[in-house]
Amino acid sequence: MLNKPLVVGPGILLWHSALAPDVQEALVSEIFRLARDAPFYRPRMPVSGKPFSVEETNLGPLGWVSDETGYRYSATHPQTGGQWPAVPNLLCELWSAATNYPAPPECCLVNLYRGTARMGLHQDRDEQALDAPVLSVSLGNSALFRIGGISRRDPTKSLKLDSGDVVTFGGPARLAYHGIDRVMPGTSELVPGGGRINLTLRRVSQPESKTPDQGADRASPAL
Repeated sequence: MLNKPLVVGPGILLWHSALAPDVQEALVSEIFRLARDAPFYRPRMPVSGKPFSVEETNLGPLGWVSDETGYRYSATHPQTGGQWPAVPNLLCELWSAATNYPAPPECCLVNLYRGTARMGLHQDRDEQALDAPVLSVSLGNSALFRIGGISRRDPTKSLKLDSGDVVTFGGPARLAYHGIDRVMPGTSELVPGGGRINLTLRRVSQPESKTPDQGADRASPAL
């Protein structure tokens, strides 16, 4: 499924055009079909309650959610109360091929960027299984992705991610600060209504553990 990746930095791998156009189209259709049961919504920032600029939903046994009480993983949609749909087999196969991690992903966070939506620099640190890489799939409009080190003061580098690109960051980069500076409108017609979809697959709990860590210190994405 995957060719040799581009090594962007220690622990950071990039596969350009990893997904063929027909696979991308089928995946976007599947995501919107699944979103009928788990609708896109705007999470809220801890404490302030300010809505995110991106719309989100989740796939898998656990979903990443945020509101005034903080960041956490939940087995149910915060608005419908229903369970999240299963992660599509294609994404599970991609996870296995790209990460070689000995357990499947437990969460696929789906971010929908429309208009001027962006994602400020943040760390993915709400997971117990920090030995598992994070896997990111880009669909739709191109975006400028920024990634740095484990401190906000570390230098950052920017990558242009196009539809079908896949990125993983793990090992020394597992807690790297990263975000989306901007989405480039009109660079793809893949997403109905325009925009960009980002899929972020994560392993939440250690394979031998059944209880994810829901109380770790968290970094704000500053949306």
